[in-house]
Amino acid sequence: MDVSDLDYELPQELIAQQALPMRSQSRLLILHRKDGQIEHRRFMDVIDFLQPGNCLVVNDSKVIPARFFTRRATGGKIEGLFLRLTKNGAWQVLLKNASRLCVKETIFLYPPNQSDQKKPTIAMTVLEREGRGVWQLQVESKQSPLDILQHHGVTPLPPYIHRHSTLVNEDIDRQRYQTVYAEAPGSVAAPTAGLHFDENLLERIQTKEVSIARLCLHIGLGTFEPIATDKVEEHPMHAEQYLLDQTNADMINHNIQNRGRIVAVGTTSVRTLETLAEDKRVRAGGGWTNLLITPGHKFKVVDALITNFHLPRTTLLALVCAFGGAEQVLAAYREAIGQQYRFYSYGDAMLII
Repeated sequence: MDVSDLDYELPQELIAQQALPMRSQSRLLILHRKDGQIEHRRFMDVIDFLQPGNCLVVNDSKVIPARFFTRRATGGKIEGLFLRLTKNGAWQVLLKNASRLCVKETIFLYPPNQSDQKKPTIAMTVLEREGRGVWQLQVESKQSPLDILQHHGVTPLPPYIHRHSTLVNEDIDRQRYQTVYAEAPGSVAAPTAGLHFDENLLERIQTKEVSIARLCLHIGLGTFEPIATDKVEEHPMHAEQYLLDQTNADMINHNIQNRGRIVAVGTTSVRTLETLAEDKRVRAGGGWTNLLITPGHKFKVVDALITNFHLPRTTLLALVCAFGGAEQVLAAYREAIGQQYRFYSYGDAMLII
């Protein structure tokens, strides 16, 4: 598949900049794979398309406040994004405006709301420059990265969200750029399809005898990367860490065995399920997956998909096209644009059945 086949034009004003006041009030486009029919509903209506015996599979990874700010001894400011902790205990980070930074140099981490930034709080020594903006830092603190970032970091909103300073509210973003069932800290981006569920809707879904299984896939920086090759299939897919425990694997397999429909919430849930699929069932397990799903992929366990609207030329859109059919999915995107749907992380959703 040519990467140009995953292109579309989106008016800038349709990129959602804020979360809606109520999660389940977002719009929901229903795409019927069988005939390409499209319906327009509210997300709370997703329950109408779930039947007793279905299994909803969600990703309960929790977004960490991974964005942080540092200052060089010279006074220069550098913005960072925590990616992961390396085996040697260093922070692997993405740094912005760091071209003059040197190995062995010390920079200083500040809380984002600290008024007197002349007082450094935590020192960070540059260990290595990996390339493409990625560095390794040795942090001079006995605290865990999560503890440090809780006080020194902010929500890592996607780069396409641009707000005037008066519209920035970190407390709101920490709550809303997070699913209500988030549990395992580790993602630097939200599993956005799950942002539309609130507690009331989840309770109503369970009352309808729809089971809800949990897995975890920690979303990394690569989720925003455009496909770097002319052919989609040749793109070097980034790896992400996942876990599906035995209890939830058993729940999913019970539904499969009883001919229940498996409804994946988000592309991350799909990638994890398809990574673990064996003979029309899933095995429990954990590890790293670099599975790239493109049109032509034979889905083994996923029967329906809830997803947001994704950026063009990305692996996320390739996966959605693989599941719903490229022509039908892109036609649905054109319809969503015509109907003024809100796009991307804080935007509206679609259900492909």
